[in-house]
Amino acid sequence: MSHQPDLDAADTATGGARSPLYERHVELGAKLADFGGWQMPIEYAASGGGVLREHQAVREAAGVFDVSHLGKATVRGTGAREFVDACLTNDLYRIAPGQAQYTLCCTESGGVVDDLIAYLVSDDEVFLVPNAANAARVVQLLAAAAPAGVEVVDRHREFGVLAVQGPRSAQVLEQVGVAVPGDYMAYVDATWRDTPVRVCRTGYTGEHGYELVPQWSDTVALWDALVAAAREVGGMPAGLGARDTLRTEMGYPLHGQDLSADITPVQARSGWAVGWSKPAFWGREALLAERADGPRRTLRGIEVLGRGIPRPHMTLLDAAGDLVGEVTSGTFSPTRRVGIGLALVATHRGVDDGTELELDVRGRRTPVRVVKPPFVPSHVR
Repeated sequence: MSHQPDLDAADTATGGARSPLYERHVELGAKLADFGGWQMPIEYAASGGGVLREHQAVREAAGVFDVSHLGKATVRGTGAREFVDACLTNDLYRIAPGQAQYTLCCTESGGVVDDLIAYLVSDDEVFLVPNAANAARVVQLLAAAAPAGVEVVDRHREFGVLAVQGPRSAQVLEQVGVAVPGDYMAYVDATWRDTPVRVCRTGYTGEHGYELVPQWSDTVALWDALVAAAREVGGMPAGLGARDTLRTEMGYPLHGQDLSADITPVQARSGWAVGWSKPAFWGREALLAERADGPRRTLRGIEVLGRGIPRPHMTLLDAAGDLVGEVTSGTFSPTRRVGIGLALVATHRGVDDGTELELDVRGRRTPVRVVKPPFVPSHVR
């Protein structure tokens, strides 16, 4: 096992680790902020972007995101797939080599350490992409549990990660000469300018898209080519602000808000990512018991009927003024032009899709309706 490298002097001076594209973001006038200990771009308003324009570009053309802060790790050795399958929630035997899968790393009590993507390379190798803030913990847990002959290697700074998302994303990749996988959640190990790049047909926006994993040293050149190609089809670079509004419109959970050590997959309605018939995975007994008993709270979508924008920790009240839930994620939907959000709602209160509640917005009550996400149509497939 190799541990995640410590922040170097430059990282410490800037308040966080730097993506290989840090200088490009500065040149584009990006507004930077901390994401999981990394200085990452929120938006590029100074160069003609901004959250709303970048969001629209992804929905209508193409956006190019730097998500190199995401973790990367390899589990390899005889029986690597069998080992990972016995740890993470989803069933790795549902997919074949060359495919990827959304899965969860849980605690024994059923809480979520992280949600991540697992790339199945072979029975003896699995490539993992966890969230930035949780990457070291996921590696640590897997390494501690690994049997003899299975190695868990932290590769956080060996690779960049770029996401090209939008209805014209395939055109962008074809223009720069990158191979395009055909099926959703399939990947190919391609080359670009004679350098390796893994390309997966996935994303976090609800649009047709791809995530590319180049070598760290090749990330800048590939970014430049992708951004130039995206601009030619009406797209642009996009920051993590737009990534958040896009994923919220789809109802996708964000770890640390909609999933956490205190919010289980059953509560977050992420049971589809659990291999319930598997004999073993971390948290299995607790999650089976919670599913059988029914969760005490459930993650639901809400849309504002008046003015106001849901924000995390705002409370939801019923007609009698009693507390029934709390917002976990919320934003203004650039597509719908209304406030939307995700909220944990008490199950026993009889709240269902269509139920109207009140959102406490700094002491002012605003009507909201409970709805089933996504808030806009999905085009991922």
